[in-house]
Amino acid sequence: MVTLKEIAQMCGVSPSTISNILNGKPKVSEETKQRVLEVVKQTGYQPNYFAQGMRKQKTRTIGIIVEDLCEFSTPPIVEAIMAYSEENNYRAVLLNMRLYDKWQDTWYNDEKKLQSALKPAIQELLSIKVDGIIYVAGHCRVINCFADDFKIPAIVVYAISRSPKFTSVVIDDEKGGYDMTRYLISMGHRRIGVIAGAADNLHTQKRSRGFQKALFEEQILFNPDWVRFGDWKRSSGYRQTEKLVKEGVTAIFCMNDTMAAGCYDYLYEHGIVVGKDISVVGYDNKEISEYLRPHLTTNDLRLSIVGKNSAEILIKHIENEGMEIKSSNVIKIPCRMITRNSVARI
Repeated sequence: MVTLKEIAQMCGVSPSTISNILNGKPKVSEETKQRVLEVVKQTGYQPNYFAQGMRKQKTRTIGIIVEDLCEFSTPPIVEAIMAYSEENNYRAVLLNMRLYDKWQDTWYNDEKKLQSALKPAIQELLSIKVDGIIYVAGHCRVINCFADDFKIPAIVVYAISRSPKFTSVVIDDEKGGYDMTRYLISMGHRRIGVIAGAADNLHTQKRSRGFQKALFEEQILFNPDWVRFGDWKRSSGYRQTEKLVKEGVTAIFCMNDTMAAGCYDYLYEHGIVVGKDISVVGYDNKEISEYLRPHLTTNDLRLSIVGKNSAEILIKHIENEGMEIKSSNVIKIPCRMITRNSVARI
């Protein structure tokens, strides 16, 4: 393997100049920088991160622990973390605990199962001297990831850290529920039904809070009979739609796009036209939302922004040792409404 010293000799500059260029330090001319980067590219030079880490006590490596890489929200977050890390000359090491694959839905409230997978993952990352760790959850909840005396910077993403020592980055579900309800009201709807997720789920609770806040502001009476709880699956959207149609609602707010697809199934089978006879909205902006006819109005979670912000915050912690962390520091990323053709004005 070509060494940094050999690269310096080829370019006619000092090894420290090569190091500054590779670490993004603005201490050289653009001409020298481009000449060095071209030689690095031609030779295939790769820095010895381990040796650098031994010298500097820093490896410029971030560890990412995910609950399950197959969860729809996880890949865009991880991709954005890795992209931002790469842009800032950090490597990212990914560990997938595969919790859903191992235990399906049985581990959510089982601390023993979670820790049996989490502790070895943390130890593995600490053994290779990562500078910080990002924990990416599969669904939002209060979670116990890191002890208060954890020795390196860490952050929790798509969930809320039980310890206020660690910053959490989450979707602003309350505002998302609020904005979607305000939109339906602006289109003339006052008899709005809801197909929610599981009642004990934090996404459900926050989206429901936003829904009720919007009703209160418009002095629309909340009717608990118009709120039905599903399980995030298509079949539950189908079942609950039947009950809401019988209640005479003019619009149905489904708390994910998958249940909205089940809602469409029921309405189609019964000759009820979406976007004309009844309005339907979803949440998540999954791929299916564009395949439904008419196309589904929904909320985009902006998961790439969640990932980028989490990486940015962690790297700031790493590079500013001793930086003060605000108590209960929860960063909320707002959703983006995607308006399509599933809502009629009445």
